[in-house]
Amino acid sequence: MNSKVKNRALSVSLITEDIIISLFSIILALLVGAIIVFFLGNSPVEAYGALLSGAFGSVRSIAGTLTKTVPLIFTGLAVAIAFRCGLFNIGAEGQLYVGSIAGAIVGLSLPFLPAVILLPLSILSGMLVGFLWGGIPGFLKARFQTHEVIVTVMLNYVAIFLTSYLVNYPFKSDGMVAQTDMLPSAAQLPKIIQKTQLSAGLFIAIAAVFLVYWFLWKTSWGYEIRAVGENPSAAEAGGIGRKKNTFLAMALSGSIASLAGITHVHGIYGRFIEGYSPGFGFTGIAVAVLGRNHPFGVVLSAILFGALDAGALRMDRTTEISSDLVIVIQGLVILFVAAPGIIRSISTRFRGGK
Repeated sequence: MNSKVKNRALSVSLITEDIIISLFSIILALLVGAIIVFFLGNSPVEAYGALLSGAFGSVRSIAGTLTKTVPLIFTGLAVAIAFRCGLFNIGAEGQLYVGSIAGAIVGLSLPFLPAVILLPLSILSGMLVGFLWGGIPGFLKARFQTHEVIVTVMLNYVAIFLTSYLVNYPFKSDGMVAQTDMLPSAAQLPKIIQKTQLSAGLFIAIAAVFLVYWFLWKTSWGYEIRAVGENPSAAEAGGIGRKKNTFLAMALSGSIASLAGITHVHGIYGRFIEGYSPGFGFTGIAVAVLGRNHPFGVVLSAILFGALDAGALRMDRTTEISSDLVIVIQGLVILFVAAPGIIRSISTRFRGGK
């Protein structure tokens, strides 16, 4: 009993430390950003006022922030699942592309089906393709110890060029733009707020957060994935298969990453458009790092990044400050989040050298 209480207290302490580090990193990044704005001859108050107004100043602004948040929740969750197994998934960008093109093809191929069948079928088909695509580096890692970073990076190029070919040739619509035909209305996610881009993909994202949390912390499969991530050798000694969980973690990561593209294609554009992602998969890495690889932390981190992106548009329009400031702030946040670990690592090595 005492052991359980001590473990729980230790877990709460670590979570609290992670929250403090993340909050401090955000505040410090905003402070440094304000200093940069001041030395460039502009008002930090005006800059951050425009940023907040663009992100939360009206219903439409909030809808825009949430629209940008949804894909980051999915890619952040995808990266976090892989991290929990000790893996680094840099392939979320490619996984969301192949998943979304697969969902779009299914939607275009079966227009006669009712929405209650066609929409779930399109989404599940895209998730299955994302699962298989993410499983490739997982299988190679488990079977041949191929480094997942190299494989996922290369698969990004394969996915992007493959979907580019598909949307430029066999599935191209009429016109100059590389895109598919419009999906039937039965295959499109309904809008939550009319005259905005916010779709029911938000509800799917919320459900995904709770499902990932339940899977990782309330199921034996999730426990095994986390055990392998904490200590692969000890996990194998305890009868937990490293290879199986390596494949499963990467495959699930790919499946969830695909939802970032599926909800974008089926909920915003209504069709697959070449190069529609501004880098959701790569931003998802930063979201997972700031969220400390916890599903609820990922949500808060994704909202922050979504708000910065949405607010940057208004800041760029109404002030003399470039929206590139947001990229600087995002980079500083990640730098400050990583700094304590870097400092501890250097300190440990220095003491060991002594």
